[in-house]
Amino acid sequence: MRSTLPVLLRVLAPAAVLALAACATAPATGAPDAETPDITLVTLNLWHDKGDWPRRERLIVDRLREIRPDVVTLQEVFQHDGLPNQAKTLADALGYDYVFASVDAPDAPRRFGNAILSRHPILAHDWKALEPLDDYRNIVHVRIAIDGREMNVYDTHLHWTEQGGAIRAEQVADALAYIDATAGGAPSVLAGDLNTSMDAPELQPLLQPFADAYAAMHPDMQPGDRAHATLDLAQYPPRHIDQVLLQRDAFVPLRADIILDRPDAGGTLASDHYGVRVEFRFAAPARPPPLRPR
Repeated sequence: MRSTLPVLLRVLAPAAVLALAACATAPATGAPDAETPDITLVTLNLWHDKGDWPRRERLIVDRLREIRPDVVTLQEVFQHDGLPNQAKTLADALGYDYVFASVDAPDAPRRFGNAILSRHPILAHDWKALEPLDDYRNIVHVRIAIDGREMNVYDTHLHWTEQGGAIRAEQVADALAYIDATAGGAPSVLAGDLNTSMDAPELQPLLQPFADAYAAMHPDMQPGDRAHATLDLAQYPPRHIDQVLLQRDAFVPLRADIILDRPDAGGTLASDHYGVRVEFRFAAPARPPPLRPR
């Protein structure tokens, strides 16, 4: 059965959509837990094997070695007979664990999908093909523990056309249902290439359980700001479409910036997307109110 969410979004009053969009800049509530370490996540669309992949691979590996993120979420990960799986190649170079998910059959000659790399052992993992199935999208999930506290990381890549808001809406609804079914009581982060900005009507349901970490750290960011674009400005208009969303009340953002946005000496960029790096911490647990004197 098809989701009714696209219909609901079309009939939302404009004021309601604007109110939901305002949540994009609201940080996760609470204060960071000073007793837990900073967590760094990088998300990057790899642009599969276009351009000079061996050179691009070196740029990506060198930057990630420098940053040493806890987690990396990748989109447009490719493998075929002449190309080893790109996620495995990067994970092996970094010494990370990884999970790759594709709607293509495991024995298909070409496989395309999403991947998560982790500097920490992966405790559990799974993935799901997203509705509508004819758009060939998926969401991949890992559970890791940092400083003894478990967390979920989800990675996805939504429909790409400007006119595809209803398709993205269905994918968002399916992704949220999947997260709800698999989170297992641990807090969650959702990252990836959402192919539209966070003020799009179809993304508003994401902003109920999640906060946009980048927007929280850049509250003056406006649509079309070149300084915050995540697409190669030499090829595309300035748009911020690659996101890291933190579960509200569970995490507090500390820093967010654009990386891999500069070409090397020969003019090669790491991808046609720039990377997004977010640093955050677990939120401090709520303290009970003080006892009233008798």
